[in-house]
Amino acid sequence: MTKKEKIVLIGAGSLQFGMGSVGSIMNSDILKGSTVSLHDVNPTNLELVTQACSEAIEKKNFDIELESTTDRKKALKNATFIINSIEVGPRFKWFDLDYETPRKYGNKQVMGENGGPGGLFHSLRVIPPILEICEDIQKISPHAFLINFSNPMSRICLAIKRKFPNLKFVGLCHELFGFQFHYSRILQTPLNNLNIIAGGLNHFGVALSIKYADTDKDAYPDLRKKAAKYLSELKGFGNDVDLVKYILEKFGYIAYTPDSHYGEYISWAWEKANLEGIRDFYNGYKSITIKTGDRLIKRIKRGSGANLVKPDHERAIPIIEGIITNSGHQELSVNLPNDGVITNLPQDLVVECPAIVNKHGLEAVKLGEYPKGLAALLRNQASVQDLVVEAIIKKSKELAFQALLLDPTIDNASKAEEIFEEMLKINKDYITIK
Repeated sequence: MTKKEKIVLIGAGSLQFGMGSVGSIMNSDILKGSTVSLHDVNPTNLELVTQACSEAIEKKNFDIELESTTDRKKALKNATFIINSIEVGPRFKWFDLDYETPRKYGNKQVMGENGGPGGLFHSLRVIPPILEICEDIQKISPHAFLINFSNPMSRICLAIKRKFPNLKFVGLCHELFGFQFHYSRILQTPLNNLNIIAGGLNHFGVALSIKYADTDKDAYPDLRKKAAKYLSELKGFGNDVDLVKYILEKFGYIAYTPDSHYGEYISWAWEKANLEGIRDFYNGYKSITIKTGDRLIKRIKRGSGANLVKPDHERAIPIIEGIITNSGHQELSVNLPNDGVITNLPQDLVVECPAIVNKHGLEAVKLGEYPKGLAALLRNQASVQDLVVEAIIKKSKELAFQALLLDPTIDNASKAEEIFEEMLKINKDYITIK
């Protein structure tokens, strides 16, 4: 008899995450007969997602058992896989405060979600509740496999690695999947004709190797010749690639994430990144997300929620299927502990890399030595992450401020103190450092 899985979605009240994940599970032959447990601390949104998913399961007669609860411990009981996508809300209110507050004091962070002063306080808010989730997993379902989608990805995963070294987990981000079509257009060849090996840190990685699949020829010389013109002429939503172009010109490798993320970790990004494009991207993303959420809520309340429960394009369910079936397939981009994956970065780090999926989980593909200049940039960020995570685990205000001083976007210690004190006041109900 096939083992029946229990898949827990933490943060399921996020409409697109909850319904997309359930849609993918429902369409999986391998996961037939599984139990899906929806969990969120927001009962209103959780009820909406539960309503839509229940209607979809009933309408299409899927062999899935659905649970829904605001009680995390109940949700985790007998779990075999857990997918986490929590955020401390209201999401965009905090994104705006994380960006705008430091910039009042002259700080030049280009985004503030994963790096810079904004990234520090985002980490201070969201990592402690995720560590509480992991503590419950260790107690209630210690053999379950955790998949994390929450940001700041690298810092969250490093905190999990340090605090719960026996917990099986992976971090997933779709940056490479969302950006690699540019490589296809630059090289004027179908994406499936490109073999890409990419890695680094989450939101701070490059394509290390690009080859034409049909000839096994190195595609990088062609890309280096053609990319500048393509990137310079890119128009519309998501055209913040000036920093991507600069990194390619000066370091010889193309990033797989736009300026809005790659620039979060570099002191001079404000000069070379497309700042107008970054804000256009953020404002557009914010507007689309809010409007889409409102539209989904209206449709669910009208009784047409079943039609909204469709497979998403994320890799969580294919990975779960691969673990169950011992598939041996390769995932292009995941976040795993740096156990010899990138040799010239600290080993006590979580890196982004390809991985093989099997019955034991995911085994990282070794990437060897990272390009020296880029490795130096990444080592700086690794030091920041080290201190941020240490500050959270030790609940240390002193270490948190040291982490801020170490951040490459900080160029004035006195202003850093003012930023830190104001951000502490704004976040006083959400952070635990003393």
